[in-house]
Amino acid sequence: MRRFSNTFSHMVQLIIKNLKEVETEAQREQIRKMAEEMQQKLETRFKRYDKDLTFEIIVNKSSATYLISAALDMKSKKVLQAEEGKDPILTAKKLLDEFFKQVARQIELERKDYLYKRKR
Repeated sequence: MRRFSNTFSHMVQLIIKNLKEVETEAQREQIRKMAEEMQQKLETRFKRYDKDLTFEIIVNKSSATYLISAALDMKSKKVLQAEEGKDPILTAKKLLDEFFKQVARQIELERKDYLYKRKR
């Protein structure tokens, strides 16, 4: 008797670019911790997803404003989200909250598309 496992062991790889642009080490560490927590949430959400994913966060600073963006290359498209603000922690928190919602919508769209194609 053969058994097939329905679980996949794909991981979400985290890449943070330009974190050095954040001024204090405490803020950098807090943003890194928030990104790692989001990575864990994404790994839980993508437990049965059949593609390795790269979760990328890019920090840019011009004068007193931070532009923080997040990207995740999914099967159907690349999900992108960016936020701009003066406080890097608040900007990162808002970005990650909105990004997770956008990823959840895209997962649902992919699921519906799969079910539609399967019925045909």
